Amino acid sequence: MAKSPKEMAQTMVDNLKQKTGRTLDGWLKIVARSKRQKHGEIVKHLKSEHGMTHGYANMIAHSALQSAASAHDDGDLIAAQYAGAKAALQPIYDAHIKAVGKFGNDVEISPKKAYVSLRRNKQFAIVQPSTKTRVDVGVNLKDVEATDRLEASGSFNAMVSHRVRVTEKSGVDKQLIGWLKKAYEQS
Repeated sequence: MAKSPKEMAQTMVDNLKQKTGRTLDGWLKIVARSKRQKHGEIVKHLKSEHGMTHGYANMIAHSALQSAASAHDDGDLIAAQYAGAKAALQPIYDAHIKAVGKFGNDVEISPKKAYVSLRRNKQFAIVQPSTKTRVDVGVNLKDVEATDRLEASGSFNAMVSHRVRVTEKSGVDKQLIGWLKKAYEQS
């Protein structure tokens, strides 16, 4: 079963010393000494000065700033996206998270206000409940021609190359998962 964003963040914290040589407390001391106070500055510093991957740098920055967008609040962001008229779309979201969770333990699920970003070294996809009847899946695929189903992203979102419209859980099929896996591998 796929882990929740909170569980995934805890796994990252648990693996931090093995992957980076320091515990979260150790990294928080380094961030404090750097006197950087903005999320992007902290992430950039950790990546450029300490060779950290984006996922770990992002998690440490959130922890250092106790940001409202940290893993602690991720469940609230997702719940808000699938509340009210969009509640019936939650199984579509859950199916995506279950599928991408099998790609590897380096998948980062990063909820935003209106969508969820799926990241590895960089964003490879987004899952967004766009209407009360449809979830749009944005996918970053290099050198892949658009099709009837795998549309060019157009005005949907400039941070992805393609969009797939999903109206039911069965739409999270082998073809869509294949596109997501290829985007994951390219990221």
